[in-house]
Amino acid sequence: MVERHLRRRGIADERVLAAMAAVPRERFCPGAGLRRAYSDRALRIEEGQTISQPWVVAAMTAALGLSGRERVLEVGTGSGYGAAVLSRCCREVVTLERHALLAQRAERLLGELGYDNVEVRTADGTNGAPDRAPFGGISVTAAAEGAPPAALVDQLAEGAALVCPVRRNGDERLILLRDGLEEALVPVRFVPLVEG
Repeated sequence: MVERHLRRRGIADERVLAAMAAVPRERFCPGAGLRRAYSDRALRIEEGQTISQPWVVAAMTAALGLSGRERVLEVGTGSGYGAAVLSRCCREVVTLERHALLAQRAERLLGELGYDNVEVRTADGTNGAPDRAPFGGISVTAAAEGAPPAALVDQLAEGAALVCPVRRNGDERLILLRDGLEEALVPVRFVPLVEG
């Protein structure tokens, strides 16, 4: 997966590649089997959600430009796979999931696998986690309409990046926001970011 789907497609951050190689993706998509788990496509999980394709997880993590010392916020825990990858690239992850069932399963699995620098919360991700801000990076794994939520932007540390899929006029792109400057990275397709 790392060589074929990631490095050949431009993921160059060695720390991200090592994290992608180390995290057992098959544990986060039970029933998929090894071949499907490591194919470069999104897979359905409970509650109508998905586990993002490996390239997207790697690209979003790499776009944050993490040094390893940051506290990172993830919005949209899902199965916990993205949080596990992030946890290998930063000091601490706070991950928010609106579906209590998914949050509980992810927390249990992350604990079983020894990802002890991840805090899972059941919460409305659009509000972020102001009690733990500022964050050295924010990764949003659901598509915001028009722009990333202002509450998340406000919780970024100075110089930190936020990466978020944004839907505008029927077009959805992965957006990188740093110091008020926005860069459109690639076209993507995510489940919608839901408030509440």
